[in-house]
Amino acid sequence: MNEAIRIATLVDADAVTTVTRAAYAKWVPVIGREPLPMKADHAAHIRDHRADLLLVGNEVAALVEIIQRHDDLMIENVAVAPAFQKRGYGRKMVAHAERLAAEAGFEAVRLYTNAKFEENICLYKSLGYDIEREEAITDGILVHMVKAI
Repeated sequence: MNEAIRIATLVDADAVTTVTRAAYAKWVPVIGREPLPMKADHAAHIRDHRADLLLVGNEVAALVEIIQRHDDLMIENVAVAPAFQKRGYGRKMVAHAERLAAEAGFEAVRLYTNAKFEENICLYKSLGYDIEREEAITDGILVHMVKAI
């Protein structure tokens, strides 16, 4: 099947929301609430920052939402539609964000995840990310991670 990555437009906001909600649904029982990306205004993110989609055929299989900051690129959200998980698409979207960071001249990529999402922490460590710090939030701990580019 044909794969392509392209920048999302506002027309894609519903698809970004749908894929994100489906991808993060497995974490609801783990933390007892919807993870923050499930509640995000993805249309606003597309308008104000950048989201890139991985299309397999005509379907949105995965996405990455990024924010270019002063001295780094922040990965705000990586989501893979459940039907497309375990195919390396999450890794592909993280690598895509890292390429964008390098092209923009940034020296680091940062991201964060919930401390209870151990699977995610292991994945990011395997991709070369280090734990930079932990931050207590109302009902848990955010793990901030960084990778030098």
